[in-house]
Amino acid sequence: MPSMTTSKVSRWDQHGREHTVRVTKSGVQRALACETCDWRRSAQFLPWLKAEEHLAEAHQATVDPATP
Repeated sequence: MPSMTTSKVSRWDQHGREHTVRVTKSGVQRALACETCDWRRSAQFLPWLKAEEHLAEAHQATVDPATP
């Protein structure tokens, strides 16, 4: 059985609220789960890009905490 690893993509909206999508990896398949709205999707390729797109489209959360 492949080990599972989890990472997350976080962005803030214009009101300062944090929105997070968890990316869980099991083998080559990745599962995306939004903590704000319970949106879920599986993705084999570019899961972090799909997470960023969801956050921008569904929550207007585009501020990356990693950028100064």
